Amino acid sequence: MVHPVRNRTQGNTSFSVLWFGQHYHSRKHVVLIWINTQLTVLCYPYVCCVQAQVLYDFTAEPGNNELSVQEGEILTVTNQNVGSGWVEARNSRGNVGLVPEDYIEGVNGNETWTATTWSNNNPVDNWNYAEQEPAGNNGKWKTFTVQPPLNIYDYLSIYEWDDDSDDGKSTVGYGGSQMEEGGTMQRGGAHSTMKISLNKFPGFSKTPNPEVYLLTKSVAKGNDKLPIYAGEVGPVWLYPQIQLDCVVADPKKGSKMYGLKSYIEYQITPNTTNRPVNHRYKHFDWLYERLVEKFACALPIPCLPDKQVTGRFEEEFIKMRMERLQGWMSRMCRHPVISNSEVLQLFLNYRDEKEWKLGKRKAEKDEFVGVKIFSTIDPELPELDPGQVEQKYEMYSQFTRSMDNSVKELLAVGHLHWKRCTGPLQKEYRQIGKAFQNLSSVFNTSAYPRESTLTEALSATGKTYEEIAELVAGQPKKDLHFLMETNNEYKGLLGCFPDTIAVHKAAIDKVKEADHLVTMNKISQQDKHIMEKNLSTMSYALQAEMNHFHSNRIYDYNRLMQFYLEEQVKFYETIAEKLKKALGQYTTM
Repeated sequence: MVHPVRNRTQGNTSFSVLWFGQHYHSRKHVVLIWINTQLTVLCYPYVCCVQAQVLYDFTAEPGNNELSVQEGEILTVTNQNVGSGWVEARNSRGNVGLVPEDYIEGVNGNETWTATTWSNNNPVDNWNYAEQEPAGNNGKWKTFTVQPPLNIYDYLSIYEWDDDSDDGKSTVGYGGSQMEEGGTMQRGGAHSTMKISLNKFPGFSKTPNPEVYLLTKSVAKGNDKLPIYAGEVGPVWLYPQIQLDCVVADPKKGSKMYGLKSYIEYQITPNTTNRPVNHRYKHFDWLYERLVEKFACALPIPCLPDKQVTGRFEEEFIKMRMERLQGWMSRMCRHPVISNSEVLQLFLNYRDEKEWKLGKRKAEKDEFVGVKIFSTIDPELPELDPGQVEQKYEMYSQFTRSMDNSVKELLAVGHLHWKRCTGPLQKEYRQIGKAFQNLSSVFNTSAYPRESTLTEALSATGKTYEEIAELVAGQPKKDLHFLMETNNEYKGLLGCFPDTIAVHKAAIDKVKEADHLVTMNKISQQDKHIMEKNLSTMSYALQAEMNHFHSNRIYDYNRLMQFYLEEQVKFYETIAEKLKKALGQYTTM
């Protein structure tokens, strides 16, 4: 039974809005609505063109079918289904091209919607419509265009569904509904199934609800099971015998829709098969969302490198993005849980398009997501007291906050130093060199017979300092770049810990309430024990994750600082050699 979200009556027509939202991929607005006695699905826009106002200036890249626009300009959106954050639009001069959809805002007007209704009758009389009979609906589903007599925008919100069908089209069936524990609603019918996610990442949000897991009695079996063992440093995940790794390389520009849309495709080669697979950035984005949805309550999943609208086909940007995607993939491959997950294995090892699509659908239907991931964890260790759990939580929370502050400080100092090397310092060394050469020129005018040795040495010294200026400006790319990139990775990783740790804090608070709930007869003593046992499991997961984090941190920073200091030594040795050479040109008096 679906209960109405909003009711409204207009004349003889009764409206009951059951559900409303926006299609995640095509951005179509969708409303599930009762009109009198008919169940209707409204979709806007369908084929019609939409007016939109430009929010920000955008300069098109030559040869990429983009359209330059200016803030305040009114466009006609001719295709909202381009994808990857782009729409096709036409300006007032008749020019057509691609525009970033985040740069424009729809202008409400008398838009045309499409409606699909479950009825053998005509739709409500006061709605204008042009009826069509969809194939295969046996006279029951009717599709027509409508002018809604109510402000439909009052009801819109954001949601996400599966729109990746084989033919690129989505159909909606209905046959009752059911709310699942993980915050996901399923609506199923004879024609198809629509999955509506009430959160972008079900079971994981800024205000996590660990109750879904705390009162769970069963534990996952077989391949779903994630064991934790007692290691030398404490609880640890089960590490694979062969460390997974991959290489992200060979970026190539591709196109689709007869060249209307361009993209960069990367070749990823895992060390387990040495067989390359190709992926676009949006595939990395899909992988990231699946990993967050499944693991983020237990494991911090760092963000991908940011999307970029302008300059994304420039060689320098492609090189930088590939480098950052390599770092992100290497971190995922090094994690013992993520590296063994079906979704990452699919990403690295799929053999054809069919296997990729089937694997995606299976991943998107995974039940063990959000806080339910803890039900798959099986620590082969004694149960912890809630007091011990809270102590570990406080320790990890304090450490990650402190490290986050230190990393941000190092990034700020590094950024400032980079700017000084390529700005003021370079300028100062050039000025020193120029001053020495000017002095040499002045000395040259003395007409003194023994002047040449000194003036030549001064001139060489000036040139040496000009060379040092260029070395100073170029050095950050050789050493500081890697220091900054690694710390940027850790900044992203540390930024995920507050949300992950908040899940544990919420669970601790729930278990603290257990005695009161037992007294109020809301839970039994057995329920309380289950909650404490599951809290212990959550704590072991956090400890195993922190031990993995510390192990990687020590390895990464040890290797990073060795490389940085080696490059610094080379840098200063090169400068020292140049200064020694300049010194050798002066005679001993």
